Formats: sequence, C-alpha cells, structure tokens
Amino acid sequence: MGPVSSVEAIILGLVQGLTEFIPVSSSGHLVLTQWLFGQSSDQLLVESLDIGTVAALIIYFWPRLIALARQVFVERDYRLLRNVVITALPAGVVGLLLAGFIEKSSFLVNPLMVAIMLAVVGVVMVVVDRLPHLSPQENGQRLSAGRALVIGLVQTLALIPGVSRSGSTIVAGRFMGLSSAAAAEFSFLVSIPIMLGLIAKLFLKSTDRAYMASHLSVVVVGNIAAFISGLLAISFLLRYLERHGLGVFGWYRIVLALAVVGVLLIR
Repeated sequence: MGPVSSVEAIILGLVQGLTEFIPVSSSGHLVLTQWLFGQSSDQLLVESLDIGTVAALIIYFWPRLIALARQVFVERDYRLLRNVVITALPAGVVGLLLAGFIEKSSFLVNPLMVAIMLAVVGVVMVVVDRLPHLSPQENGQRLSAGRALVIGLVQTLALIPGVSRSGSTIVAGRFMGLSSAAAAEFSFLVSIPIMLGLIAKLFLKSTDRAYMASHLSVVVVGNIAAFISGLLAISFLLRYLERHGLGVFGWYRIVLALAVVGVLLIR
C-alpha cells in the first residue's frame, strides 16, 4: 500500500464525519472507500479521524454537556450520566478485548461482509419504523438502567463493519421507548466517552504517536474534513429525525449493499 495522499485523507475524513453520525456505518463506508482506492486499510489513519468527529460532537453538544454537569454537580441528578456510562461500558469493554481481532480479520473487514451487514441492518431499520415502542420515554435521562444496558449490549455489534454505532443505538433506543430524535441524541452523548477512549489509546501507544507525527499533514487535513462534515451530519440527523424515521437510511443501506455485490460480481 502506498502512502495516503492529502486528497484521499480529505475524502476519508468526509466519509468518516458524515457516516459516523448518520446511521449507515462509518467503518463499513471507510472499508468500501479504501477498497475503491485500491488500497488495503490504513487503520491508524482511520482511527485518528475520531479526533475530528469527537471534536464535532463536543462542540455541537457543549450546551447539553454543561447542562449535564449542572444536573450532576448542582442538582445531584445522576440519571442521565448513569445511563450514558451504562450504555457506553459494554462497547468499551468488548472493543478493548476484540477490536484488534476484528480489524485483522479478513473475514469481517472485506467488501462482501460489509455489504451483508449493511443489508441486514438496513432491513431492520425499515422494519423498526413500523413497530410499536415500549412504554414511551421522553429522553435518555428517563430510561431505566436496564433499558440503558440493553442499548449498550446492542451497540457492541457496531464493532462489525457495516453495522453502525449510531444505527445500532438508535434502533435499540427506539425499541426501549425513545423517539428517533431522542435516541439519536442519547446515542451521540454515549459516543463521546467511547471515542475519547479510542483517542486516548492512540496517544498512549508510542507506535501510534510516531505514525501521526510522521503523517501529520494527512492526519490534520483528514480530521478537519471529519470535523466539518461531522457537524453537518449531527445537525442534519437530529433535525431530520424530529419529523421522520429511519426508513430512508435503511433503504440506502440496502441499495448500497446491492451495488457493492453487483460490483464484486462484475469484477
């Protein structure tokens, strides 16, 4: 694999920022994007793009995070923080144990497997819009600890490229009684500690720090693209889900999966 150019880093950053938050699977799209480039995965560059996307999350939700801090330290209301931690923990633990295996697994990280997972979760999204909720909850703060744990367990499936972290948590949140918009907001809040943990791992490993230092220009431009597209994606999705469901994203996933299979058959 040759070095990634600045143009390719920008494309990867745009793909990461858009698909990290829109429920169509960022990992799956990044696998497909690099496949179209004719390259094997530059995993460290892909992981470094979390810097731009988590920065977009923190800036967009800064007022919400300040309100959460006030709830915890002034009002002594720990329910939302408790639920965020409960939901984030399963993905954090499983990711720590299995992420390396998944990244190196040629069975999971390939276009055909990505297409299969895109299609399977796409069908689930189309179906879930037609199913009733459990007893309705206004937001993530009102979830019981048990329901928050269910969302967290479902989120672990997003380690498989093609599933989608936001997609899995939004679907699970809907089953647990949240509206689509409330489930998306809760999903994004849960993403912050998970992504900060991934970034911390990058800076703690000397080999990862050396990679970012030696590829600083592509890491910077890729993260700028991820930051800008991430902000746009968060704003779009939250507004969209206030009036619509997940069906359109499910159909997009299905059509993309069929297109990938078609290209594989032609090749």
